[in-house]
Amino acid sequence: MARKTNYHKFVVDGKLEKVNPINLALIKDYLEYLDSIDRSSGTINTYESDLNIFMIWYMENCENKLFTDIKKRDVIKYQNYLLNDLKLSPARIRRLRATISSLSNYILNILDDEFPTFQNIINKIPAPLNQNTREKTILTDEQIEFLLNYLVENKKYQQACFLACLAGSGVRKAETILFKESFFVDENYEDGLYTTPLIKTKGRGKSGKIIAKYIIKAVVQKYVDLWKEERKILGVDIDDLFVSKKDSKWESIKTSTIDSWCEQFSKILNVDFYAHSMRHFFATYLARNNVPLSKIKDMMGHESVDMSQLYVDINEKENLKGLFNDGGLIPQEKQKEEKEDKKKNKSFNR
Repeated sequence: MARKTNYHKFVVDGKLEKVNPINLALIKDYLEYLDSIDRSSGTINTYESDLNIFMIWYMENCENKLFTDIKKRDVIKYQNYLLNDLKLSPARIRRLRATISSLSNYILNILDDEFPTFQNIINKIPAPLNQNTREKTILTDEQIEFLLNYLVENKKYQQACFLACLAGSGVRKAETILFKESFFVDENYEDGLYTTPLIKTKGRGKSGKIIAKYIIKAVVQKYVDLWKEERKILGVDIDDLFVSKKDSKWESIKTSTIDSWCEQFSKILNVDFYAHSMRHFFATYLARNNVPLSKIKDMMGHESVDMSQLYVDINEKENLKGLFNDGGLIPQEKQKEEKEDKKKNKSFNR
């Protein structure tokens, strides 16, 4: 089954209206402030949800007092509730803490004339150690090649095209929805890459980050062509590359459909397949083919090589392979020759 984020369902119906109205007004003011500094609607909605969770707990466990009167012991109690009662992951707890801390900074920096003695005490309480609660799926070239062949054999050309686009570009799930058939034309091709027009991607602000995406032609072309031919047969009359039909009209695909595809891929491969694992696959594929981190950063749209490094799933043993033999350290020129020979004998070429 495709990996899903574990969300705890908080019951807020009928409780939020009991929260101290001054605290509710504070949340409203804070959210308006976020909107005024161009935070995205998704970010604002997340902050609102996190603050509602806290304020309901605060109302029920801290006598519904003013948020500006919060004490360190209150933070400790809330964190203990999240960790031991709700059993949330350390990462989720850190995010909920960060939201309260952000609200505190708003009071400290913007409302200092109203609350001159207020201090942000949230980060004075240590957070739970951050750790992975679920095992990451690391996909191999052989698994992706098998899956692509399976999809083609079963004439699932749209799914094969989708998978190839992930493998050949490392784009996020939401970004594939923005792909157009018209991206894959000669005018957008140069030096082995298709370069998309500017598209909206993940980033700060209401408009997100607007950048181009790079797609390796050798990886995607076969599957793009198969899906283009199928689109003609089906009568797809819109430019969106990935589509579904509703009320006799073609429309851009929904993320829920992509999630269902990922569940199918999980069953076929018998592993936990999720779209984001393909970003790791793509970065690792590039690194194994000696692409420098600085160029991986550009390909994936990261802001730093440190972020790109996190996506490369090459362990220490593999990283050291080919450096030494019985005679000691292999000269760099010899290492380079051996790597080139291996690339010729085996490459991720679909």
